[in-house]
Amino acid sequence: MSAQVKPTPTATMIYLFPRVISLLALPLLPCVVVASGSEQPPYRPLVSPLAKDRNTSLYTISIKKSAPLVVDLAGSLVWSTCPSTHGTVPCHSGTSRAANQQRRPRCRYVDAGGFGANREPGGGCACAGRPFNPVTGECSVGDLTGMAMSANATDGRNTLHPVEFTTAGSCAPDRLLRSLPAGATGVAGFSRRPLSLPSQLSSQREFGNKFALCLPDFALFGNSSVNLGLQFLPDLTSVIPHTPLVRNPRNGAHYLPVKSISVLWDQAVEVSLPAGALDLDASTGRGGVVLSTVTPYMAMRPDVYRSFLQAYDAAVRGKSYVVERVAAVAPFELCYNAGALRPQKRFGRDVPTISLELAGSPRPWTVPNANYMVFVDGWVACVGVVEMGRGAAPPVEDEPAVVLGGMQLENRLLVFDLDKGVLGFSDLIWYMETSCSDFNFTRAS
Repeated sequence: MSAQVKPTPTATMIYLFPRVISLLALPLLPCVVVASGSEQPPYRPLVSPLAKDRNTSLYTISIKKSAPLVVDLAGSLVWSTCPSTHGTVPCHSGTSRAANQQRRPRCRYVDAGGFGANREPGGGCACAGRPFNPVTGECSVGDLTGMAMSANATDGRNTLHPVEFTTAGSCAPDRLLRSLPAGATGVAGFSRRPLSLPSQLSSQREFGNKFALCLPDFALFGNSSVNLGLQFLPDLTSVIPHTPLVRNPRNGAHYLPVKSISVLWDQAVEVSLPAGALDLDASTGRGGVVLSTVTPYMAMRPDVYRSFLQAYDAAVRGKSYVVERVAAVAPFELCYNAGALRPQKRFGRDVPTISLELAGSPRPWTVPNANYMVFVDGWVACVGVVEMGRGAAPPVEDEPAVVLGGMQLENRLLVFDLDKGVLGFSDLIWYMETSCSDFNFTRAS
């Protein structure tokens, strides 16, 4: 049970009055700190457990008090269904101005009947948020309000005392929950935008605009070490390579500076692409390689996809032994006889590795078998890469060249340092004899 919470006098706060949320101090962000009574600046980082929904392959974060929220790495807002009565954010506030910048130009708007409904009386002019469902591509309009959240402080290895806080989020109608996991009441955006969950926490707690994901098990907010498993293992943030993050001026998603893609097995086969095919066009926002937690599999623009299939099949045909190709299983095109794939001493079958060469990084981003191979009924192994436009909606409105989906992000530590504009990324952390599930949520120190 959470400890009793008292606001500290030094914290910048939003006070939730019955009629309206009064925004103080900062021009853009709501700074809401309602922490345990013993907390004083500098504030500790926060950690929250994640879970993967088997039916949707989406990830939820247990941070909102009433129900979990879906993690959207490219999302710009926090949104949820709202209680029967709720406060509002003044329409001329800095937070309202930030919310008004989070509009998707092309979006299917659904039931906005909840906008203005069930407000506390006498609130006056109130700000509207525009929540977006990244699975269905639908939007709506709802009141911007304060949402009660809770997480635990952490030392990077264990959970510590509980912390309660409030973030600005948009109300949404029940209809916008379609295709989300059962029990989820909304979405938590994790983009660079000022009203995303990490950005709001960074402003509130002043612990740096930095967060880490270790899917499917936990999210960590703030500048912290990450220690998993046995005591003698090093802080993982100190040993992983880094790559610059590419900024798209048209959205807040996180992009990688990928120069080329290769398929590695007995030989390396580079995906044949024109120069600049993977680059982000800053003038249009199109192209680039984007990270997504709402796309289950790697997705590629049709021109990139066709060249990738050719390179992958060439790598398989160049193997020293025959690997039989079998009938495709939708939505995948390349499938093989799993029985022909030789077992590895560790981590599954011997299959090609997909390698992404990164500009400004000493190491490539490698995608081993566990991060892309999909086994169907135990006897068919399919390459878990799909073509955009065939039921694979991109996670951002501006068409990327490649999407690295949830399967490619799992079981590796990703550290987003948005102050420095870099991403720390590990290989499969199983290689380090540990796992994302080794974070200690069972004992508070």
